[in-house]
Amino acid sequence: MSDNALLAAMRRMDIGKEEQTGHGSSATARTILDEKLGIRPDIIEHQLGHTVRDPLGRAYNRTQFLPERRKMMQDWADYLDRLKAGAAVVSIGKTGQLSLRNSI
Repeated sequence: MSDNALLAAMRRMDIGKEEQTGHGSSATARTILDEKLGIRPDIIEHQLGHTVRDPLGRAYNRTQFLPERRKMMQDWADYLDRLKAGAAVVSIGKTGQLSLRNSI
């Protein structure tokens, strides 16, 4: 999904550019998936379409981690459902520090 598609969806939900950006939402998801949900960083990076550092080099390693990515996306959806139902809210301040209220 392109940055513009994310931006258009956020604007339709009345999320202003001063509140969130497409890249900001990816960074937020990346942080929560790693720190809160315990997903391996290489799996997250594959899902985000980033180049993954690999000692064997990308030429030899064609892994896609599809089952792990499928589980990660379900875990993410479950996490968002819990937030929507009133569970923990994660606030990332201007300093980049995570602040949790309640807990999931």
